[in-house]
Amino acid sequence: MPFFRSVKQVRPAQKPRGSVSQFITENFRHFNARELREAAEAYKRLVDSGGKMFVTVAGAMSTGELGISLAKMIREEKVHAICCTGANLEEDIFNLVAHSKYKVIAGYRQLDNDDEKSIHDADMSRVTDTLIPDKAAMDTVSKAIFDIWKRADKEGERSFPHEYVYQLFHEKTLDFDADPEDSWVLAAHQKNLPLFVPGWEDSTLGNMLAGMRIKGEITKPIVKDGIDYMMALAKWYEAESGGKGVGFFQIGGGISGDFSICVVPLLKLDLKKTVPFWAYFCQISDSLASYGGYSGAPPNEKITWAKIDKSTPTFMIQSDASIVAPLIFAYVLEE
Repeated sequence: MPFFRSVKQVRPAQKPRGSVSQFITENFRHFNARELREAAEAYKRLVDSGGKMFVTVAGAMSTGELGISLAKMIREEKVHAICCTGANLEEDIFNLVAHSKYKVIAGYRQLDNDDEKSIHDADMSRVTDTLIPDKAAMDTVSKAIFDIWKRADKEGERSFPHEYVYQLFHEKTLDFDADPEDSWVLAAHQKNLPLFVPGWEDSTLGNMLAGMRIKGEITKPIVKDGIDYMMALAKWYEAESGGKGVGFFQIGGGISGDFSICVVPLLKLDLKKTVPFWAYFCQISDSLASYGGYSGAPPNEKITWAKIDKSTPTFMIQSDASIVAPLIFAYVLEE
């Protein structure tokens, strides 16, 4: 049958380009490892041929310092747009301004409720093995962006959440405590990368803005919402997908992936536009297919929703994104 391949064919024919790609080529031959290798090869082929790659970022990947590799991908123009959660947008900046005050707990699985309360009392918030310093990180960023929000309220302006963040960098109001080369949001600002942040209100800064509205400190709706983001994404996709196509690289599940992948059926079914399907699909996730769960749904289910075509190269890597994503990025970056 045509979908069978010999074991010899599993080993790729191309010559390895560097230490990471050589290691992956020589060792990643089966199971999730093979899926990783083939996804990396297809990613590189698409962008090297002139195609674009759309990346979605869920979970707490910014706190996991994905920026170390993602920022390089942005600067080398291997990523052309990003959809992320509000938490990932802000947590990259939290790390940028307070990196030296973060703490890592080696035995986080052994913490009990008293330990967790002690972390809270120390003005720290835990994400797996990492403690974010509330005052040094969150308060520093919030004070700087509050001034921008209040100015927008006074002048009757309304912008996207990421545009206010870009304005922070433009006005140079933040002092960096980490290597700026490791900040993916700063790299995105420098490249003026299109960002899409659905459900931004589900974030620390989003909660703070809601509080300011309740108290009357902000009186107008100064932030554009998810519908505005979808309209902007539709415009971007229609403009960018006409060449070699746009790939979809999904890190985790959640709203960042679910929201943005729907732009194709929006254009095709609702607007009756003739646009290409996503030209590539890869998801890194530890979720399994379940009764209606979308994060673990296999890629071929998306064919029925007019998101990808039957010929779209698809990859599902069921593994830890904090391990897999940097490896794929390193593979793509190596010459």
